[in-house]
Amino acid sequence: MSMPTLRGLQAFEAIGRCGTVSAAARDLGVSPGAISQQVRNVEQSLGLTLLERKGRRVELTSWGRLYYEEIAKGFRQFAHAAEVLERARNQSGIVLSGLTSVINKWISRKIFDWQALHPDAAIRVIGKDDEPRIGFDQVDFRITYGRRAAVHEHYTELFTDWVVPVCAPGLLWQHTLESPADILKFPLLNVEWETGYLPPPQWSDWARMVNASGGQRLSSLSFTLSSTAIDAAVNGRGFVLAQVSMIADELASGNLLIPYDIRMKLPESYFLAWDRSALEKPFGSAFHKWLVQISKKQALLSAPRPEAA
Repeated sequence: MSMPTLRGLQAFEAIGRCGTVSAAARDLGVSPGAISQQVRNVEQSLGLTLLERKGRRVELTSWGRLYYEEIAKGFRQFAHAAEVLERARNQSGIVLSGLTSVINKWISRKIFDWQALHPDAAIRVIGKDDEPRIGFDQVDFRITYGRRAAVHEHYTELFTDWVVPVCAPGLLWQHTLESPADILKFPLLNVEWETGYLPPPQWSDWARMVNASGGQRLSSLSFTLSSTAIDAAVNGRGFVLAQVSMIADELASGNLLIPYDIRMKLPESYFLAWDRSALEKPFGSAFHKWLVQISKKQALLSAPRPEAA
């Protein structure tokens, strides 16, 4: 029995993983004929039949299934080795992942403060709504929300945000608001999160909070990203119940205003998750502490002011 070539083993592993010769060929970027020839070479080297050919279909024989289980272990180890090298290559840098709107409207604005404090610290910021596999994916820290934090091994609560009705100043130029309920007469922009999150406060909740009469027709226009709804409000498209953490710059610049500072609390908190090895990176521990510190400040800024409570 001679040792099969690595290329032949790669072709056989691809068939076992992908299920068909055609799928294996697409996965490796070669022709189906090349895949079949490589597997025949492996069979000749081993002196065993690994595939049972039934017309255009192939199935692993009992020998093939046994061989594939062992071969697959090696290829998984190859993939793991590549990940180890990638992590080593990024050893000096910090990778922060966060929910898209949180990255766009909160942390990406704060990160310049971190950079000013640590100009030599390399950091990469990724906005992504799917939870990464910390410890496997190239992520050191993750800002997530609510119960999804529990999928990670190491996590801590950051802050609980509040929402408040905001609009562009131009929306009110020819209108006078006599009471909070008058806001409900304007176009209303809704934010609907993915299933799996407890839903944020909606305009119907706010209407009940301000004791609106109930005769208003509430808008059905919804966005799945808070950042998109906020941008629409900046463009004068209507009122939005915006998270306080995400509108600091827009309020400071005058692009948004709060006619009535009546806030509603989100049902869950934001959390920070991390890979334990990230704390051993240069600046890793300091970055962790910095995120916790700015979150404590944000908790105070987001909560209703005492005079507005």
